[in-house]
Amino acid sequence: MNAINSISEFHRLLSLPEPLHPLVSVINLADSIFLEDEVWKGFVNRFYCVALKREAKGKIKYGQQHYDFDKGVLSFTAPNQVQYLDLQNMECGSGYLLIFHPDFLLQHSLANSIGSYGFFSYAVNEALHLSAEEEDDLIAILNKIDKECSHIDKHTQEIILTQIELLLNYSDRFYERQFITRRNNNSALLGKFEQLVDEYFNSDVHGLLTVQYIADKMNLSPNYLSDLLRVHTGQSTQQHIHEKLIGKAKERLSTTSLSVSEIAYALGFEHAQSFSTLFKKKTNQSPLEFRAAFN
Repeated sequence: MNAINSISEFHRLLSLPEPLHPLVSVINLADSIFLEDEVWKGFVNRFYCVALKREAKGKIKYGQQHYDFDKGVLSFTAPNQVQYLDLQNMECGSGYLLIFHPDFLLQHSLANSIGSYGFFSYAVNEALHLSAEEEDDLIAILNKIDKECSHIDKHTQEIILTQIELLLNYSDRFYERQFITRRNNNSALLGKFEQLVDEYFNSDVHGLLTVQYIADKMNLSPNYLSDLLRVHTGQSTQQHIHEKLIGKAKERLSTTSLSVSEIAYALGFEHAQSFSTLFKKKTNQSPLEFRAAFN
């Protein structure tokens, strides 16, 4: 797997001059020409990338699927995520790339908080679609960052990171708006989620139900699924799974004579103690205390 280690190297691969700042850059896609290089057939960046594409056309491969891009979208990638570009069918269109190295975040609060922005782990097909007004807001921020890159002094890092944090917070707001405005489509997804969870617990369970398993079944990334559920229900995917698991456990404790260990194994736990710990955490009762209330 090819690795693009620096902002300077990325500029070179896009036929651009050296960046104004070694750790952060705003790239105008209209000025970029992708070099015919093997690197694009499978690569990872060592830095964060926020891509605002306007009228971009072509196919981008993420994992095993291709996604068409022919509208203005905002997408995010974190360091070391595997990407593929099909240069034969790629037109950059217009737009911007904001790229910044993790080292640029050092000794700043964003170094700790950037992990809370789940959209850096969304798949390409889960990109953010912007209204014209939202797009203008983000472009204004990108222009400020670009301008500040030419003034490298003791204030540069703080000013730029403040703008990056503002952009990420706007993006968080816009994603919540997208979850809500796509309510009909998302209602179908929520229904499918409930169906998959029920089917899993009603089948011969093999191991604990995981967020990754459900996300794979729904062709969504785990972070996107959890954020979608949180916006619509107030709970993450893991919380929903635990709620359903505890419900099934209560049902079996109250209606069968199965031992706690047998119920634990039937629900996918390798160790009965792990089941008992989770059950008590969620109900403030041990499984046996819960069962005793029915006798």
